[in-house]
Amino acid sequence: MFNSVLLEGQLEWNFTLLFILAIIAIIYALLLKHFSNAKIYQLRPILFFTSLTLFFLMIGSPLSVISHLSFSFHMIQMSILYFIVPPLFLFGIPDKLKKYNFKFLTNFALISFTVLFFLYHMPFVLQTLYQVSFLHKGYTALLFALAIFMWWPIVMRRNKRFALISGILLTPACLLFIVNGIMGGISNPFLQGLALNLCLPEHIDVGNLLPISINPRIDQIASGIVMMGLHKFGLMLISHISHHL
Repeated sequence: MFNSVLLEGQLEWNFTLLFILAIIAIIYALLLKHFSNAKIYQLRPILFFTSLTLFFLMIGSPLSVISHLSFSFHMIQMSILYFIVPPLFLFGIPDKLKKYNFKFLTNFALISFTVLFFLYHMPFVLQTLYQVSFLHKGYTALLFALAIFMWWPIVMRRNKRFALISGILLTPACLLFIVNGIMGGISNPFLQGLALNLCLPEHIDVGNLLPISINPRIDQIASGIVMMGLHKFGLMLISHISHHL
């Protein structure tokens, strides 16, 4: 029942996004060949192509729908999209761009991202976003753009102080999920969004369509822990890659 009712017609690949990312990858490879001595198999290009691949998997593949099955799945998707993809993308950019500071923009991006990321996890905001598809897509795109500039000083200028501040400011958003879980949990708005798209009858509890029972309290506590863990992993990844570039 789960496969036939909940996900039928939903597990699709976004070939338009795939085409756009393929064009970006080709342009990057051509620029690399004509304006630098770097080879396509070296670490920096590999990191860039990895960031594009992860971005597509998180946004344009069936994983984007599967991530709606629970809070923890969705927060894994969000954390990879905002804490792993941007650093890898920035590492792929040529060293010549490191001279640009963007101090005001990066500070603005950090504050804006943390505020919007916190609001995203408020129950009423989540429910509103998942009822209006274009609003959710716009919100997600804005967060990703802000994440790029938020990670800029950490990746490009190895700013440890900025990294520490980002971790502190992002902590409330992670704790919000943990607190919600401890207080009793909230219904999964991701599944509710799928239910609206599928036009299921009101008497059907979409949670009953899942092949396994997911405790909402444990799910939300786990999602908060996952977010904090993947943010720390992103910082560790930056430190590790920096020693090899």
